[in-house]
Amino acid sequence: MSLAKNDPTTVSVQTLAESGDTKHPFGVSITTAKGEARWQIYGQLPEGERHKDDGGEFQAVEGNPVPVGDAPEPSDAPETWLAALLARAESPQIANIDRWSQRQDSSGKPGLTITFYNTARIFVRLL
Repeated sequence: MSLAKNDPTTVSVQTLAESGDTKHPFGVSITTAKGEARWQIYGQLPEGERHKDDGGEFQAVEGNPVPVGDAPEPSDAPETWLAALLARAESPQIANIDRWSQRQDSSGKPGLTITFYNTARIFVRLL
């Protein structure tokens, strides 16, 4: 959330729970000049991993950050804006940011799959 809060194009950021959404337990609401976008967020463990009972951390794997590209613009569509924001973070743990609307078999539903070098994935779906 701090990444979005610190971007100059952001008007406000809050969890879905803070915004009154009790149906989706994990997510964030981000408002830019384009309006509010509510994102449901869920993840997938790295391949071959199981949840750890001891609370231990999974091994982070680093590589080259994804290409940075253009900065998020207040008028960007929510998926474009979020993908640009994440790419500009230049995280060495993010291997790929897949925009759902750009897939050949796209259903037209905006969202992102963020794949990490350790094979974990985060799915971010526009509600």
